Amino acid sequence: MTLSEDLLWRGLMKDRTFEKENWVDTPKTFYLGVDCNSADSMTVGNLAVFMLARRLRQAGWKTVLLVGGATSLVGDPGGKNEERALKTREEIAHNVAGIKAQVQRLFEGEDFTLVDNYDWFKDIGFLEFLRDVGKHYSMTELVQRDFIADRMGEGKAGISYAEFSYTLIQGYDFWHLFKEHDVVLQIGGSDQWGNMLSGVPLIRKKENKEAHAMSMPLVINKVTGKKFGKSEEGAVWLDPVRTTPTQFYQFWINADDAGVEDYLKIYTSLDKDAIDQVMAAHHQNPRERTAQRTLADNITALVHGEEETATARTVTEILTGARAVAEADETVVAAVRAELRHATVAVGDSILDTLADVGLATSKSEARRLLAGNAIAINGQKVSRDLFETEDFQNGRLLLRKGKAFKDTALIEQK
Repeated sequence: MTLSEDLLWRGLMKDRTFEKENWVDTPKTFYLGVDCNSADSMTVGNLAVFMLARRLRQAGWKTVLLVGGATSLVGDPGGKNEERALKTREEIAHNVAGIKAQVQRLFEGEDFTLVDNYDWFKDIGFLEFLRDVGKHYSMTELVQRDFIADRMGEGKAGISYAEFSYTLIQGYDFWHLFKEHDVVLQIGGSDQWGNMLSGVPLIRKKENKEAHAMSMPLVINKVTGKKFGKSEEGAVWLDPVRTTPTQFYQFWINADDAGVEDYLKIYTSLDKDAIDQVMAAHHQNPRERTAQRTLADNITALVHGEEETATARTVTEILTGARAVAEADETVVAAVRAELRHATVAVGDSILDTLADVGLATSKSEARRLLAGNAIAINGQKVSRDLFETEDFQNGRLLLRKGKAFKDTALIEQK
């Protein structure tokens, strides 16, 4: 399967400036940029286009990855209904450092060039920029771009000159990378298409050379119809402090059946034969969640490494009852503590008090109602008594749960 055939099969080509899909089959040099306005970490939404970048790299394309220290100081107006709050240079520098580390992890073992556009923008004068770049853009064309037009007009939030100029800065990036690194293709998500178009005409006008842009579709949750990448708790981050490896792993384990095949195509390096085999096994016995487990194993290993993946897998098995908490080693127990409410009790202590102490009940009276209503389980077994017994503890620990949700589980260890 050629690169273009693979990208089409995976659904990774949306907009493009080149005429025929097979243009990508001859390796050249491309770049992908990411801004750092919001945080010092990327999310699984960002990860999708970085997986596209990995495919190009593994198909022989030379790779330039740009972290936007300069563009982050201005703020991308795309996808926003109102002006972004500007962050300080120090805040942006902190975010840039965090995201650079994540990019390096995602491309570990691959040959790539990592750049920061602040390195060339910090010395460019305003008049120089207007003459070298601004002169080549038509205001008529710029104000018609969706992400700008959506902010302008009566009753709308408006747009500052700074954010309006963002697209010119991105166009300059492409031109700079064309000159310095022979970059002839920019890739990104479809929500960046307007900005991605800025560099193509600038290179043509200033260098009389051809360059192109290609976008991939935004990943959509087919069940909700919304942009993919959020859990009940909010964004799913690549940073293990913001989203622990276990939470990250469980996000993929909980992926919807309707979209799981698409997620395998977008987020893993598995080829068509491997994904077909996974989906055949999944359809044969959906309750085993073969597709979701394959997805979780592959992506967590890429983002967090094999060791963290093994721990996350074991913690998940314990929480789902597939493995006894007694079998956990200290590394896994520490991960369970990080995920769950926890407390230390003795044999004979009150279950009612413990439910209230760890927040599974708001009071002892509510705890009593939960016990009477058969809503409390110890190690998966329903209980209605008030006191912990010796048999409850497995290797000095037990799981106390209200209902069925993971979030309503507590790790209880024996004194």
